[in-house]
Amino acid sequence: MVNKVILIGNVGADPEVRYLDGGVAVANLRLATTERYKNKNGENIDQTEWHNVVLWRGLAEIVEKYVKKGMRLYIEGRLRTRSWDDQNGIKRYTTEIYADNMQMLSSRQDSDPTGGNSRSYSTTGSDNMSTPSAGPISTPDDSDDLPF
Repeated sequence: MVNKVILIGNVGADPEVRYLDGGVAVANLRLATTERYKNKNGENIDQTEWHNVVLWRGLAEIVEKYVKKGMRLYIEGRLRTRSWDDQNGIKRYTTEIYADNMQMLSSRQDSDPTGGNSRSYSTTGSDNMSTPSAGPISTPDDSDDLPF
């Protein structure tokens, strides 16, 4: 079975990062993706979806340091739905993307000494929650004529 989500979108607000007992970092952010299509009258319609993204441990620490409102991110992860009872005893549900990989496609203004290169971060190990690896994204070799 496969549970895989890939998103490219803009961060809607500065991420919220908190530390659980034992120093484990968890970050929550809202990511907006927009689909553009033409309706039957030929008018361009933008449809924006908001996604709740959860990042753990090393990825959360990277988010805390570098990710700000308005930045464009590439996120890979998996869907998780959880439920809870609200203060009135009504069962509530939310669906979130638990991120395994993140790439910053834009940088904070004037804060990136590398000149704004994209950076990629991912979890490693079997638990999908370990320390991220970081490094610049290499540019593709243009000598390959394949269209994909």
